Amino acid sequence: MKVTVNADKCVAAGQCVLLAPEVFDQREEDGIVVLLDDAPPSELHATARESAMVCPASAIDTVEE
Repeated sequence: MKVTVNADKCVAAGQCVLLAPEVFDQREEDGIVVLLDDAPPSELHATARESAMVCPASAIDTVEE
């Protein structure tokens, strides 16, 4: 799996961090998403996909490789 984020679309809701803190974080100054792992291990694929689905700004994309 490949994960990408579009920080310009991010609205700092933080749902991704709550679901997958191993994959996502937020910048201290404004809460915008930070991608920690663009190729997470298979055990994190489901939560990465869920993060993309619940993102209110659709700022997260996942692609199966």
